[in-house]
Amino acid sequence: MNPDPTWQDELDVEEAMAGPGRVIPSGPVPDGPTDLSTTYLGLTLRTPVVASSSPLTGDLGSLKAIAAAGAGAVVLPSLFEEQLRDEAAALDALDGLGGEANPEAISGYTAPLDDYNDGATRYLALIRDAAAAIDVPVIASLNGVTEGGWTRYARLMADAGASAVELNVYRVAADAQVSGRSVEDETLRLIEAVASSAGVPIAVKLSPYWSSLAHLAPRLVDAGAAGLVLFNRFYQPDIDLETLRVGPHLVLSSSDELRLPLRWCAILHDRVGAASLAATSGVHTPADVLKVLLAGADVAMTTSALLRHGPDHVEVLVDGLRDWMQDRGYASVHELSGSVSQRSVQDPAAFERANYLSTITTYASTFLR
Repeated sequence: MNPDPTWQDELDVEEAMAGPGRVIPSGPVPDGPTDLSTTYLGLTLRTPVVASSSPLTGDLGSLKAIAAAGAGAVVLPSLFEEQLRDEAAALDALDGLGGEANPEAISGYTAPLDDYNDGATRYLALIRDAAAAIDVPVIASLNGVTEGGWTRYARLMADAGASAVELNVYRVAADAQVSGRSVEDETLRLIEAVASSAGVPIAVKLSPYWSSLAHLAPRLVDAGAAGLVLFNRFYQPDIDLETLRVGPHLVLSSSDELRLPLRWCAILHDRVGAASLAATSGVHTPADVLKVLLAGADVAMTTSALLRHGPDHVEVLVDGLRDWMQDRGYASVHELSGSVSQRSVQDPAAFERANYLSTITTYASTFLR
């Protein structure tokens, strides 16, 4: 399946704007097959395109199609600890229902519910089925809120056959009495607890809302994270003007949102030891995949593009990546990885404040012509 050729024009234009610091090979086209493999969380992936958490990865048929299209790995939908806790509480209440109506009904009238399918059972079954059905690593995703919940379910996921666990650190620090330092320390304790008990590599999916991400990132790795996923794309609430109710508002991403993970992959490349970097949010085209790899990511994760175009879109991304690498003389993903990171370019400030000034100045000059 051949990708839309216009994406190559897009990448060429951005490279031309990158300045003298960019790294563009000029060698001959490799004689042998292009090696698209990469290493993520210590796992060898056949390609750096990963299907991230979405409804598609919660369906076994879609998972098979995604793997067949060339994905290097899949991340299952998140298992939310709150859901499990609420379901368990409801079952406890149901188990005792009516127990006080008859002295002989000591435990109520319901049957024993020890083996009741409470949500975790379904999720663990999905892990087992997916691991048996596809030939790429299956990464479980956990969105927990307490240390006990994180460690317990991460271990269950590993035991069910997950190759790794992605910890979705989703927290809105809205309590004015809690300092940023406290939030960081609590997160570090959670990572350390899970990493020490899970038995499989742990990735931490972060939000961009930290006061000093460059300082926090290596601390997360020291706590046990084998990789960082940049970034969690929050679904912000909205207000319905008819009902005056607050509710969710889902909008799929676009390639424009790639800039944030692109910048931080470039900044953190070679600054987090042997830990992996994954870019997510805004990966829609082969150009998007290439940009984050050049910036320093080990894998490019995509969700919205697959929801828009279906599982076969993975093939478009993989084929486009291969074609570009062959045209430019790259023999492997490892060869291009990080070649346009902050440490590799001649003007490292391009990824920091200087980029803001340059963007504003260039736009103003164009507008006033």
